[in-house]
Amino acid sequence: MTYVGIDVGGTTIKAGVVDEGGNILSYESIPTPTYQPHDVTFGYILNLIHEVAALSGISMSEIKAVGIGSPGKIDYSNGSVVYNNNLGWIDFHISEMLHEALSVPVVLENDADAAALGEVVAGSAKGAGSAMIITLGTGVGTGYVINEKIFRSCEFGHMVIRSGGRKCTCGRTGCFEAYCSATGLIRSTLEAGIKEPDGTVNGKTVFDAADNGNETAKKIIEEYTSDLACGIVNLINGLQPEVISLGGGIAKQEEKLLVPLRKKVYAEMYKGLTQPRIVACTLGYKAGLIGAAMSARQ
Repeated sequence: MTYVGIDVGGTTIKAGVVDEGGNILSYESIPTPTYQPHDVTFGYILNLIHEVAALSGISMSEIKAVGIGSPGKIDYSNGSVVYNNNLGWIDFHISEMLHEALSVPVVLENDADAAALGEVVAGSAKGAGSAMIITLGTGVGTGYVINEKIFRSCEFGHMVIRSGGRKCTCGRTGCFEAYCSATGLIRSTLEAGIKEPDGTVNGKTVFDAADNGNETAKKIIEEYTSDLACGIVNLINGLQPEVISLGGGIAKQEEKLLVPLRKKVYAEMYKGLTQPRIVACTLGYKAGLIGAAMSARQ
C-alpha cells in the first residue's frame, strides 16, 4: 500500500509517496505560500500531490490515504488548521478539501507529532513500543508515540525546570524551553560573550569554543546538559518511554552531547525504572513527511 505524506513548514511544503514500511518512493517540495487565500494554497498542495504520484509511477487510484503534518492550532474533529500566524491560515479546512478532491481518507496531525511518528516507524526509535521525540530548535518540541500511535497535545516544552527562572515566551518562568531550546543555549552563549570568529552566535558556537579549551564554554555546556537531563528525567519518571530521541540543531553534536547527558539522566531517574535508549534523531527533514504518511495508515 502507498500513501502521500505532506509536511508543511514555514519555508517549504514537502511531499512524497511513502510505502507501508515508511520508505519514500518519490519526493518534491515547493516554497510555502504565506498569507494566500485558502483556495490558492490548496491548489498548490493538490498539484504537489499529483506531481509526487506521477514521479513515483503510481496512479492516484493506488494512493490509499493522505497524511498532513502542519504547524498551528489544529481541530482534530474536522481536520482543520484553526490558526497559524506564520502562514496566515485561519480555519483552513484542508482535510475536507483534499478528501473532496481526491476521494481518499485524509488525516491532519501536528507537525511535531508527525515527525515523532516518522522516527518511530523508520528512524532512530524504529520498533520502540513507546518513544519521546524532543526537538531542540527555536523552541522545545515534544512528540510522544505509543505502539505507533500519536499521543496528541504533548507540550512538555513548557514544564518548569527552574522555578522563578528565565521568562518563557509562553508567559511562565523557568520552562524547559527557556533553557534547553537552541534559542536558550544561544542566549547563554551570548550572555557569556562567546562568539564565532565572524561575530555570530549559533547553537554550535559554545561547543566549538569548548573544543578549543574555553573554560566558560565548558561550564555553559555543563549547565545546559544538566537542565536538559532534568527535563528528560521528568519525562522518564512520568511516561517511561523506551526511547528518547533528540532532534534539532543542538542534537547534531551527537555523542558530544549524548555521552554526558546519558550519564546525568541515568543517575537522576527514579530507581528501578528501565533506562531508555537516548539517541539522536536520524531522519532529518524526512521525519515529518514519513510520519504524516504513516499517520494516514492508521
